[in-house]
Amino acid sequence: MNSVLDNSVSSSTEVYINEVANFFDQLVPVATDDELFASGYLRGHFDLIVGTLQVSGAAFTAKDVINQVNTSLQQAISQGELDKTDQASVENIWLQVQKLASE
Repeated sequence: MNSVLDNSVSSSTEVYINEVANFFDQLVPVATDDELFASGYLRGHFDLIVGTLQVSGAAFTAKDVINQVNTSLQQAISQGELDKTDQASVENIWLQVQKLASE
C-alpha cells in the first residue's frame, strides 16, 4: 500500500492493515492445517474489504474495516460457507485480528 497515492487511509489504519498482514504471514510456519485454512479464508475477506474501501476513494478507518469484515463473515456463515468447526476457527482468529486495532 502506498500512502502517498492513497489518501483514503490514515496512518493508524495503514498500520493496522500492515499488522494484520504480518499476523497472517507469521501464522504460516506455525499454524495447524485448520488454522491455516481459517486464516486464509479470513484473509480473503479482509483483503477484499480493504481493497473495496480503497477503490471507493472515501476515507476509512480500522473500525470501518472491522465492521465490514464482520458483515461479510456473517453473510458467508449464514449462507453455509463454513461448517461449525471451521466457523469456530475463523471466529477465533478474527478475534485476534480485531485486537490488533486496539494495540
